[in-house]
Amino acid sequence: MANQLSPPFGTPIIAPQYCAPGPHPVDLIITKERSIADNFTVTDTNGNVVFTVKSNIVSIVKPRKHSFMFDAHGNPILHLRRSIQSDGWKAFRGQSEESRDLIFTRHRSSLFQLRLKFDVFLANNVTDVCDFRIKSSWSGRSWDVYIGNSNILVAQINTKLGTMFSRQKYMVSVFPNIDHAFIVALILTLQL
Repeated sequence: MANQLSPPFGTPIIAPQYCAPGPHPVDLIITKERSIADNFTVTDTNGNVVFTVKSNIVSIVKPRKHSFMFDAHGNPILHLRRSIQSDGWKAFRGQSEESRDLIFTRHRSSLFQLRLKFDVFLANNVTDVCDFRIKSSWSGRSWDVYIGNSNILVAQINTKLGTMFSRQKYMVSVFPNIDHAFIVALILTLQL
């Protein structure tokens, strides 16, 4: 069983305003929009928009997937870019692709896995030890986010099943003191 305690200190990765102090988690709902591109709306449990995500349509002309996350006022927060040759992702501040604006990288923990695991390295990490790890459940319908290789759980993601005609929704609980914009960005790299 994973340790349910989050760090007592704030962990701003995107920005300090996205680190809610305890004792309660931040609960968010990520809704996939009905469109050709992977566009999402992130709301709180009261239905207030917290973030929106717009993605390009991958084509021969644009073979790399790009997603842009905006705050509730439409200001760009980050740019997610998928690697062409692998399942890796990079996140940059605003709409940048400059290395100086890199926030994190995400890639598979290993090539062969029974349960999917992804390692997340923050831009300032120069070690081989990941800062965060994302693990799927055996069914693949839920995900847990841990600090590094520890058992300290910082977020949980669950798929909310709907009807064939409803939009796909994901329920997210981000533990106190953890940057919920960062967690949403990680979730988007899972290609929901």
